[in-house]
Amino acid sequence: MRGGFDTGYVSTYTVFMNVTLSVDEQLLARARKKAESLGKSLNQLIRDYLQSVAGGDDPECSIEEFKRLSGKGNSRGWRFNRDEIHSRQDDARS
Repeated sequence: MRGGFDTGYVSTYTVFMNVTLSVDEQLLARARKKAESLGKSLNQLIRDYLQSVAGGDDPECSIEEFKRLSGKGNSRGWRFNRDEIHSRQDDARS
């Protein structure tokens, strides 16, 4: 037992809820086709969109985003230099 709390019995769970939307039939048909072309259900497509809009604390999504973005930048030859960074901070304070 650490800090007065016994964490051996802690568990987490997710509660799903249903949401009702009013959507134009043509929009719904196009969204279903888009979801199908992505190999997803419309439900999953909407869930993914809400997750991206709301941001999330889902570690799996964060890991996937990190992998997707890794190596995509262009530093134009610049390399991190700790001394230079601290020097710039000191100059800005003066």
